[in-house]
Amino acid sequence: MELEELRSRLFKGAVLVVLLTPFKDGGGLDEEGLRENIRFLLERSRGRLDRLVLVPTGSTGEFYALTDEERRRVIEITVEEAGGKVIVIAGTAQAGTEGTVVMSRYAEDVGADAVMVVLPYYHIPSEGGMYMHYRRLGEEVDVGIVVYNNPSTSKCYIFPPLMARLVADVPNIVAVKENTTHIATYYRMMRAVGDRVPVFCGLGEFWYAVEALFGCPGFVSGFANFAPELSLELKLLPGSGCLRWPTAKPFVCRRRFGPPDGQCPITSDGRCPM
Repeated sequence: MELEELRSRLFKGAVLVVLLTPFKDGGGLDEEGLRENIRFLLERSRGRLDRLVLVPTGSTGEFYALTDEERRRVIEITVEEAGGKVIVIAGTAQAGTEGTVVMSRYAEDVGADAVMVVLPYYHIPSEGGMYMHYRRLGEEVDVGIVVYNNPSTSKCYIFPPLMARLVADVPNIVAVKENTTHIATYYRMMRAVGDRVPVFCGLGEFWYAVEALFGCPGFVSGFANFAPELSLELKLLPGSGCLRWPTAKPFVCRRRFGPPDGQCPITSDGRCPM
C-alpha cells in the first residue's frame, strides 16, 4: 500500500487490535489457533473492515516471549489471513536498531503494510539517539512506520518537538501510537503533529473516550480481541466519545487489557486456549 493511501486511511479513524499470540500446552506457537482468532475478528467486523487494523507481535502479543522464528511466523500468518482485506501493522521493535531493521525488513517482505516500533528499551537513548533510531529505520524500509511512544516500556519519551522533527524528516512515518495518560500532553502532541499524521490513543477504549474530544482518530485495543464489534461501535459513534458519554459508557472497559486479561475471556468464549 502506498504511504499516502495508508496515512489517509488511518486518518479516517480505526481500531488497532493488538493480537494475542496463542500457545500450545507445551509452549510452542499455536498457528491454527492464531488463524482461528484472526478469522473470528474478520467475521465479527464485517461491514466495518475499513476501520479494523491488525497488529501482530506487539506487547499484547508477547513479542518478547517469542523466538525470532515464531515472531516471523506470527507476522506472516497475520498477513496471509488478512488477505488484503484489512491493514496489517507488525510490531517489529527490538532492543537495538539493527535488530529492529532486520525484523522490519522481514515484515515488509511478507506484505505487512507498516511496522510499529517503540524506542530501544535496554539502554535509554538520548534525544539524538531516539532521532537516529527512526531515521535509520526510515532509510532501510519502504513501508509505513508507526512510532510507538510508550515510556512505561522504553523508560524514555519522545516529546512533541522531537516528534515533529521526526515526522518532518522521516517521510514513511504514517502514525503515532501515543501512550500518555496526561491529557495536556496528548493535546500538545496533536498540536505538534496531528495535522500531518494521525495520533492514536495507545491505552484503549477508556482513554479514547476522553481523547476523542481533541480529535483522536482511534485507539489501540486488546479488548477487541474478543469483542471487536463493541470497540468498533465506540469508534463509530457520531461525535467524540466523551461528548456522548451516556452512549459510550457501556462499551468502555476500565481495565487495561494485556495478555493475561485478554486470554481469559477468549478461552471462556470457547476459542483457542492460550
